[in-house]
Amino acid sequence: MRSTPRLTIGLPVYNGESYLAESLDALLGQTFRDFELIISDNASTDGTEQIGRAYAAEDDRVTYIRQPRNVGAIPNHNLLVDHARGEFFKWASHDDLYARTLLERCIAELDAHPDAVLCHAWQAIIDEHGHVVQEVGYPLATDSASAPERFRSVLFTVGGDDFYAVMRTDVLRRTPLNGSYHHSDRTIIAELALLGRFLQVPEFLFFRRDHPDRAERARPTKRARAANMDPRRGDRLRNPTVRLVGEYVWGFVSAVRRAPLSSADRRACFGHLGRWLVDRARTGGNTDRVEDRWSDEPPRISVDLDEIVAGRVRRTA
Repeated sequence: MRSTPRLTIGLPVYNGESYLAESLDALLGQTFRDFELIISDNASTDGTEQIGRAYAAEDDRVTYIRQPRNVGAIPNHNLLVDHARGEFFKWASHDDLYARTLLERCIAELDAHPDAVLCHAWQAIIDEHGHVVQEVGYPLATDSASAPERFRSVLFTVGGDDFYAVMRTDVLRRTPLNGSYHHSDRTIIAELALLGRFLQVPEFLFFRRDHPDRAERARPTKRARAANMDPRRGDRLRNPTVRLVGEYVWGFVSAVRRAPLSSADRRACFGHLGRWLVDRARTGGNTDRVEDRWSDEPPRISVDLDEIVAGRVRRTA
């Protein structure tokens, strides 16, 4: 048995051969090296299996798991937490990129601030070619000492991508993890915000790739997203849209009920949730993706990914 790593990186993937190797190079080339990387292949039908097995054979930090059938994106995400041995946990997407110092910087911040439950860095959007096309601001007040304020900010403010942060594994396991309904990542982040502060490294170190095949683009409706998360959700009779929406809202309600809050803070959180529901009803229930909030101006940041992301020079040479 290998020694227990400080960090577990869980990488769920389905048919990710186009970008998987590039993402793995960026993760394995991190300056922080005390981690295990678990790839859970959701019964891919392309070259994902060959790539995953090859990296596992070359680097003993990598473990490749193949699901015998497509279990859905959510079970594939959640089982990675079950396998995690690290003090910290991070979900990683097969198509994103990471600056070499991302993990080192995030873990240093968590070590310095034991009251914080997760840490991430500023985010930029890249296209299928790895070119920065959009910078993403972080206007959330998730570093507030007030749990209701953190909860309010997660409900009403869009920015960053804390789902892919470095998290404390024991705190993450206090949540029910991801539900098989649309935007379940928002409910899990809201619950984590109730359990502690979030930290942000003020530097662009995380690069979220937006491309035509990304699940959010390929499956734009609530039902399609839910069915992608769990195939059993494709049954219209058992899982009508109203049920999916109801479970999404209940995810926030149950998070507030579970959190160790004072009576006053719990009332404040339910008040924020009520106002959020009114706002959702008024706006038709739409929640924009960060990637869809395009600016007419080109990105102001100047980042050379070939310099800061491991493996890029070899691939672009």
